[in-house]
Amino acid sequence: MPKVSVIMGIYNCASTLQEALDSLYAQTFQDFEIILCEDGSTDNTYELALKNSMEHPNVVLLRNERNLGLNITLNNCLAVAKGEYIARMDGDDISLPERFEKEVGFLDAHPEYAIVSCPMIYFDESGEFMRGKGKGEIAKSDFIKGSPIPHASCMVRKEAFDSVGGYGVGRRLLRVEDYHLWFKMYAAGFKAFVLSKPYYAMRDDRNAIKRRKFRNNLNEACVRFAGYRLLGLPVSSYVYALRPIAVGLLPRFVYVRLHRRGK
Repeated sequence: MPKVSVIMGIYNCASTLQEALDSLYAQTFQDFEIILCEDGSTDNTYELALKNSMEHPNVVLLRNERNLGLNITLNNCLAVAKGEYIARMDGDDISLPERFEKEVGFLDAHPEYAIVSCPMIYFDESGEFMRGKGKGEIAKSDFIKGSPIPHASCMVRKEAFDSVGGYGVGRRLLRVEDYHLWFKMYAAGFKAFVLSKPYYAMRDDRNAIKRRKFRNNLNEACVRFAGYRLLGLPVSSYVYALRPIAVGLLPRFVYVRLHRRGK
């Protein structure tokens, strides 16, 4: 049984998927399986994933009959995951070589935490433009102004996923399934820690920005309202639930500038 199961929902990422997978193959910690679930791509993402599954015995490939969205796709991965720990990874990002070594080492040494993540290096067509900062232990109050736990770079005890039933699959959770997941896990008593150093590089280019839609801002507002209630946060904090809507109404160039300053 592998120590870690890496879950990846892959969709129209043929141009970046091999680089993402190669970054996993290069990890200093090697006791893991990679579970890919192809979600109805229109490019050759599936063919590339199939090639990797045939060449690497620790790569498991699933395929949705049609595009179902990331939350359902990740749940499909979770259903076959065998690892004690679940690591996330996106098909257009890069895990630095020591990522798994550091995250596994942390969870092994700190049973009081169910979730560990790390800040991310943000890059685009021109290269790296920003680095996030680690937060240490995450408190409930940290959820007020946004999701405090980087999702793509996280590693989580599988028992925590099982306890909350995995990712929520409602239509209002698309593109904010991670924020909702953390609300559920914290309501169930699980805790998270964000390491001080970045071990993950996130591609935040023009294509990533284009994928952001106003309906996703509405979804985030709904998740915030529900999550604040779930964690018993002060009513005074509810005003922050309106922030995603305000941000979604900004002109694109203003949004891009604020988005990059807010990492």
